[in-house]
Amino acid sequence: MSTRAGGVSAAPFETLNLRPPGLRGDAVDEPGAVRENQRRFAAALGARPVWLDQVHGADVVRLTPDHLAPDAPFPRADASVTTEPGIGCAVLVADCLPVLLCDRGGRAVGAAHAGWRGLAGGVIEHTLGALCDAAGCAPADVVAWLGACIGPRQFEVGADVLEAFGADPAGAYPARFVYRPRDDGSPRWLANLPQLARDRLRAAGVGAISGGTWCTVEAPSRFFSFRRDRVTGRLAAAIALRA
Repeated sequence: MSTRAGGVSAAPFETLNLRPPGLRGDAVDEPGAVRENQRRFAAALGARPVWLDQVHGADVVRLTPDHLAPDAPFPRADASVTTEPGIGCAVLVADCLPVLLCDRGGRAVGAAHAGWRGLAGGVIEHTLGALCDAAGCAPADVVAWLGACIGPRQFEVGADVLEAFGADPAGAYPARFVYRPRDDGSPRWLANLPQLARDRLRAAGVGAISGGTWCTVEAPSRFFSFRRDRVTGRLAAAIALRA
């Protein structure tokens, strides 16, 4: 997983902004700087990452060498898997949770972009299913790693988020949702996104789970954070089979 250090972009994207200028949306960095940042990231990864057009959904794309073509469009998906050495499954984040997966036999890898909407919508389950199909393995044979995301002291949510995860706003879920109303009395909760992801992984049969301890909001010198800064760059988490 990248940090915001080690690149060439100027403020407010300093310095290792990896978000491709060709993606939809505002806050576009200088294209030449992003290309150099991506070159450095790919060199560190030892593979060519395929960037996704992420939409906070649960669709998964199976990556092949065709996705590395210079004119290939960004796949519209929030996760990817591959069995091809040298191709990086990558997701862009700036508060959402990146989840990296591999089977213990080293036959397939995958990456999922798990914001709360995608997580509640099944992006982890869909990615795990696609990876197990590709590798011919069971979920118990999969290892998962959780990257940096907005942490449980910073992720303020409304009742709609609790309901998306099947939690009653009137209930008590101290490990996942902590009630903290605003000063005006409006109901709000602090959500633990990594714990919610661990719940999903364990329920799906994955036992080997690590990571999920870095907070993007609380480390401004280390990580980009959309919630903290609004106009900012994007981090990347990626995984690949060695060529």
